[in-house]
Amino acid sequence: MTTLTTWRRWIAPLLILSLMALAFTMGWHRYLTLESLSDNRAVLRSFTQDNFVLALLCYIAIYIAAVALSVPGAVIITIAGGFLFGWLVGGIATVGAATLGAMLVFQIAKSSLGDAMARKAGPALTRLKEGFSADAFNYLLFLRLVPAFPFWLVNIAPALAKVPMRIFAAATAIGIIPGTFAFSFVGAGLDSVLDAQALEQAACMAKNGRDACPFSLSPSALITTELLLAFAALGIVALIPIAIKKWKSAS
Repeated sequence: MTTLTTWRRWIAPLLILSLMALAFTMGWHRYLTLESLSDNRAVLRSFTQDNFVLALLCYIAIYIAAVALSVPGAVIITIAGGFLFGWLVGGIATVGAATLGAMLVFQIAKSSLGDAMARKAGPALTRLKEGFSADAFNYLLFLRLVPAFPFWLVNIAPALAKVPMRIFAAATAIGIIPGTFAFSFVGAGLDSVLDAQALEQAACMAKNGRDACPFSLSPSALITTELLLAFAALGIVALIPIAIKKWKSAS
């Protein structure tokens, strides 16, 4: 029975690792670019219009898988969600999918792979654990609002610090709302940006040839200074309860 129980604990982690290796080996993450979205937007838009519910379910499944497998490109998927479904539906679907994906990683970190994940995280994990011991909910809320650490690390650190699942899920869902809807808004208005990029690239190719005119639009070009400052301000607000708690304990 003990052997069977141990084997069951390893099933989910081994499945996730196998799928992660497959995803990176096949290079699926390379398709998560604005260029790929631009090249396939007509097909994606047509499929979504004809099969809205199915397209939305596929989007949610892809997002959960991307988060669970720690595949880079979540920002692109979020933008694509706003582009295909509108900022409201796309934003809601993304918050739910990202939270579920993060919960899967959280649960796996509590399994037999926890020690291996802790070694991979290194000293950064120790600093995060100290923050969770002070005020788990508000500290995690701060980390979600101001992504100072990689998303995958913020998914496993609370599990290794023994933060309850309900606190992890609540802080994750609330903390990713501003960023998610910001990028969903970007996606909802992306058509005009992609059209301008296509015209600019076509004019360049007419003069210099295709090889001299690569697709130049990147996600960073869509992020404004005002948006970053807004996230920083929200992060500071999330730290206020922690600061008050420390001040009261010191006085």
